[in-house]
Amino acid sequence: MNYIIIKNHQSVPVSSIPEMSYQLFFDLNTSLTEDHPDRHCVLYFGYREENSVHLISCIADDFQQNIIVSSSKVSSDDLLNSFSAKNISFERFEREIHENFGINYTDHPWLKPVRYAENRADKSQTINNYPFYNIDSEELHEVGVGPVHAGIIEPGHFRFVCNGEQVLHLEIQLGYQHRGIEQLFIEKDKLIQRITLAESIAGDSVVGHSTAFAYLWESLCGNTPGYETLFSRTLAQELERIAIHTGDLSAICTDVAYQLGSSVFGRLRTPIINFIQEWCGNRLSKGLIRSGNNPFPFTKVLAGRLTKVLDAFEPDFIEMNRELSTLPSTLSRFERTGMLKYEKLLSIGTVGMSARMNALPRDIRTTHPYGLYPELKHEPILKHHGDVYSRVQIRREEVLQSIAYIRYLLNNLPEEGLIEDKILTPRPDSFTLSLTEGWRGEICHAAITDGEGKLITYKVKDPSFHNWLALALAVRNNEISDFPVSNKSFDLSYSGHDL
Repeated sequence: MNYIIIKNHQSVPVSSIPEMSYQLFFDLNTSLTEDHPDRHCVLYFGYREENSVHLISCIADDFQQNIIVSSSKVSSDDLLNSFSAKNISFERFEREIHENFGINYTDHPWLKPVRYAENRADKSQTINNYPFYNIDSEELHEVGVGPVHAGIIEPGHFRFVCNGEQVLHLEIQLGYQHRGIEQLFIEKDKLIQRITLAESIAGDSVVGHSTAFAYLWESLCGNTPGYETLFSRTLAQELERIAIHTGDLSAICTDVAYQLGSSVFGRLRTPIINFIQEWCGNRLSKGLIRSGNNPFPFTKVLAGRLTKVLDAFEPDFIEMNRELSTLPSTLSRFERTGMLKYEKLLSIGTVGMSARMNALPRDIRTTHPYGLYPELKHEPILKHHGDVYSRVQIRREEVLQSIAYIRYLLNNLPEEGLIEDKILTPRPDSFTLSLTEGWRGEICHAAITDGEGKLITYKVKDPSFHNWLALALAVRNNEISDFPVSNKSFDLSYSGHDL
């Protein structure tokens, strides 16, 4: 067999990943994902190995709850057939490989830089000379937005091609704040430094990314976390989901000038993040998740406090959503705005909430379960219109679902008591892959160690890496004035993408 099958959070020897010619590698991975909606690429990357580039592809089989891993070695001078020509969902992975190693493809449809990493192969390609798509026409015009925006948000450039007010094409250029996160994971040799890096990948997904790292490191070291640790991580992920979804509902209301919704949802977010600060000392959950131990055990006193917070939050949240979903002025801005059909979401490899907005059931909590989600019997919330309103509805229903999960957990508290720190030593010559479901969707971390157990490769993939293209396609044929609410309804991460 020319591939290996692993489970989520499983470590295997690097040598157990079969290596094949590029043509066989190409045939295998394109056939695995062709006409298989239950399979998609969770990670495809390369790393240098002597004079070669070692490519590793990881295809998730959501039905079987497996991950299919295969590899091939190529040279930077090779001219390769692109996976993307047969399956466009590989396009950004291959663009990153091209940018990092200089590998070229004969038939890639959109071979442009992705991040502008400091160690990219061709430093003559800079943000200042990004090759935007353009259309020569006396009737069309271009509108540029960013990288500096009117609001306090991260930098990114949006280039619209419009016919009057109608958007015909949007190209999104990122890479303005590449921090070299993946390289820092290798350079920093202390565990506390690495978990701090994971917390800093995307400030609104601290729990999602730090949990992915924690599971990866524990797997790499042969450690199995106990119930109390799984409890805290599951609870923290659902609290993060509630806080961000509620804040996003406030921002979406702001973008359609619904001041009441903006104010109420903004006010409701505050007690949730204040409780997180009461739990661990930081409103964004920094310091809460650690590999090998549980620094802030959840107590009965905290359970009583959180119950009161949720009892006050839930009725106001339900009432405000009832108002939002029955107001003609907001519905006219939400419905049939920023739509994408199921077939398009499937073809471009969309994940998480952006996939579930039109019946594509991608949710790691179900497809590759971890933590206490098997005990919670999680079922993803699906909508069927793929518009702004579908994304609003998912946020509303996921918040209520998270509250129900948290109430269940509070009725099944672990025994109180600190867990002693465990000394974690990574296994040598190993490959590990870790998937978690952040509030945006699928987060993936992967690592490879050398013969001494030292990291030689660390890869991070935020769900935004998949989903920025979905936003660009969703706004086609919409009026440009609807872009802000479409953009906020996806709420993708610049820093999570740029790394």
